[in-house]
Amino acid sequence: MPPVIYADKCTGCGICYKECPLDVFRWEGPGRAPTVAYPDECWHCGACMVDCPIPGAIDIRLPLPLMILHVESPTARPSVESPEAIQVRAGGGM
Repeated sequence: MPPVIYADKCTGCGICYKECPLDVFRWEGPGRAPTVAYPDECWHCGACMVDCPIPGAIDIRLPLPLMILHVESPTARPSVESPEAIQVRAGGGM
């Protein structure tokens, strides 16, 4: 889903247009709300929404395949071991 710009909240400052790395927006100038010209090009990076000075003026809805379910696993090993754990595992003791 491409970004949604709420024209009733947008001030037309153009920051989203300037910040979008993929030029997804079309903007006619100051005071006018940008439009999403190339919705399929959006990477859903959120730069437009994060840099917008008006809270709630832009909304990004991630497509379902981009949503990642995170579940803590009690059996998962930590991805980064402490130096002490590496030394013990290597047989160096403490």
